[in-house]
Amino acid sequence: MKKFVGVDLHKQRIVVCVVNQARQVLTSARFTHAESIKLAAWLKALGSFDLVLEATASYEWFVKLVEPLAGRVLLAHPRKMRIIAESTRKSDKVDARVLAEFLALDMIPPAHRPTPRQRAHRKLVRRRVYVRARQTSIKNRIRHVAAEYNADRKELFTSEGLKYLRGLKLDPVDRWLVQRLLRELKLYRDELKAVDRQLAAFARTAPAAEAGHRALLDSIPAVGPVTRETFLAEVAGPERFGSQKKLTSYVGLAPGQRESAGRRHDLGITHSGSPILRWVLHQAAWQLVRRSSPWRLTFERLALRRGKKKAITAIARRLLCLMLAVIRSGRPYEERPPAAPATPSAA
Repeated sequence: MKKFVGVDLHKQRIVVCVVNQARQVLTSARFTHAESIKLAAWLKALGSFDLVLEATASYEWFVKLVEPLAGRVLLAHPRKMRIIAESTRKSDKVDARVLAEFLALDMIPPAHRPTPRQRAHRKLVRRRVYVRARQTSIKNRIRHVAAEYNADRKELFTSEGLKYLRGLKLDPVDRWLVQRLLRELKLYRDELKAVDRQLAAFARTAPAAEAGHRALLDSIPAVGPVTRETFLAEVAGPERFGSQKKLTSYVGLAPGQRESAGRRHDLGITHSGSPILRWVLHQAAWQLVRRSSPWRLTFERLALRRGKKKAITAIARRLLCLMLAVIRSGRPYEERPPAAPATPSAA
């Protein structure tokens, strides 16, 4: 008789519940992370079983532990398993049981499990985002000190600007702070160069299909290394998505809707998915409308009707769909010239 195991995985403890096909609880147990060998032996004694756990931040080690023992190991999508989050009787034991029962009913909403290479790529990209954010934070703090002396300048972090900053007459404490912040800024600049070198080395080891994706994405105007690497890392395999609509929904660029009593109300974008990818696409969209006449004309038409903010979001969404289409077609992007205005017919 096959059993169905639900696991509620936490940082320090693991709660396990086992049910049969009729969703009757057969047994349950609690383990600490230090008892992984004991847990594996306990699971092995169950015989034939399928197992499910939510895709939390640190599930990979656990999946590797139980994969040789289970018939199937499923990752449940946390957001789609809202019945657990919204339960008024929420506890670790209840969560594990609900997961096991949904598995017995074959109703688990699956979550994507990236490959080891995809996980490594994502870590590098997110490290780069962190380093850039730290640089921006440090620059803002330096600007704040300069502003207190009415000395902030747009070009403050160019070579001339830094020379000007070092020559400012500041109070001793402010001078000490600026020196420390400049030292910290140099550290993160060096770190950014190191991350970029690591990303370039990572790209050189890409399999043929992934290398082909990079070459195709490079054909799109305004899609540089940062946009390309962020797209590939955060999407983690364009083949995952059966349509452009599913991809835009995953990234959080799809507009929401509410319908009641036959009336539909359009909402803003859902903001689900990767905020890193959404931000990068918006930055690339601005570059695209500056560099490309057809895209600029499209943006201007949208901006007249919806405003610039919604227009650039629409351009970011179209750019995302274009990136997926280019990879799927296997053909590089070719920009079409803007259509010539119609000439009036002679009278």
